Amino acid sequence: MPTLPEIDALHEEMTAWRRDFHAHPEIGYEEVRTSGIVAEKLESWGIEVHRGLGKTGVVGVLRGNRPGNRAIGLRADMDALPMPELNDFAHRSTTPNAMHACGHDGHTTMLLGAAKHLAATRDFPGTVHFIFQPAEEGLTGALSMVKDGLFTRFPSDTVYGLHNHPSMPLGTVAVRPGTVLAAVDYFVIRLIGKSSHGAEPQNGLDPLPCAVQIYNALQTLVSRRTSPHDTAVVSVGQFHAGTSDIVLPEVVEMRGTIRTLLPETHDRLAALFREIVENTAKAHGVRLELEHNYSYPPTINTPAQAALAAEAVADVVGAGSIKADLPSLTAGEDFAYMLHEAPGAFILLGQAGADEHTSTPVHNGRYDFNDDLLPIGASTLVRLVQRELAQG
Repeated sequence: MPTLPEIDALHEEMTAWRRDFHAHPEIGYEEVRTSGIVAEKLESWGIEVHRGLGKTGVVGVLRGNRPGNRAIGLRADMDALPMPELNDFAHRSTTPNAMHACGHDGHTTMLLGAAKHLAATRDFPGTVHFIFQPAEEGLTGALSMVKDGLFTRFPSDTVYGLHNHPSMPLGTVAVRPGTVLAAVDYFVIRLIGKSSHGAEPQNGLDPLPCAVQIYNALQTLVSRRTSPHDTAVVSVGQFHAGTSDIVLPEVVEMRGTIRTLLPETHDRLAALFREIVENTAKAHGVRLELEHNYSYPPTINTPAQAALAAEAVADVVGAGSIKADLPSLTAGEDFAYMLHEAPGAFILLGQAGADEHTSTPVHNGRYDFNDDLLPIGASTLVRLVQRELAQG
């Protein structure tokens, strides 16, 4: 069974929605326009709408025409990234320093397409919860919705999410049991010494040597303190110090991230990270201000739901197009918080096509979502509903 004909008929309409969202991006917890459009469309299709979960989140509730007591949650993220767009096509961002560089405009559109089709037919037992989530990009909007009672107000037996994958060709899909994406930590290391003239370093306390030693030591967390059979990443993305060529800085600041796939690896590296930073700062006599934030847990698919998702995907793209052996990725996803509340699966949809923008990595100023993926994603969501709720 390929993409649904009724979904194919919505392709042009969905493309218009997606490009409108792309042209008007809103960053985390500011998705007022986007969530307003989502809510209005759901209401126009006769879907019960609840606004304001996690500040700007929206949940649509649709009950089928056939008896059933099971419920499924389908989630899409709505937020954009705080970065400028480098594309020059007609639907490029009209908002300075905001861009849909991760495809959330497409995820929102695919869930809307599935919602419109399911609302028109209602040919399923039980209930569908359409979850439109804010602030996925590092701001834990999923956790905000959970804390606002997402799964107590809208109990779901299972929950599913989709994400585009520019490294895989259009028409291929990756779904697997177990860990799909990594846990994500962010850190800020601030080292405070005493400034002095560069010609008289003995009159100050230079924090740069300490910072350099910490930077080098952090690389050993993976190369020497983690098994080669495990996976972990420690990256420093920012290193700031000084304002003059001839003055020793008062403060050095480093910012970065730690990614791990296993909870035990996370806990061990977190403790070692703190030990290295604190002891090195103490040895150099500089004052330390350390922030270490555990942002996302790992995204872990439950086996039964991963298997059901593979069946639903096979209905759309064929079993031969499913990549069940894709290695776990070191990217992170706050959908993990929803998987802590209900069993489910996170599915990666290949989107690389002839247009170079569709194979550009996410979080890049020249990325764009592939509109040819819209019917595949929306049809997959419909098939998930049909298969999951039929089990009741």
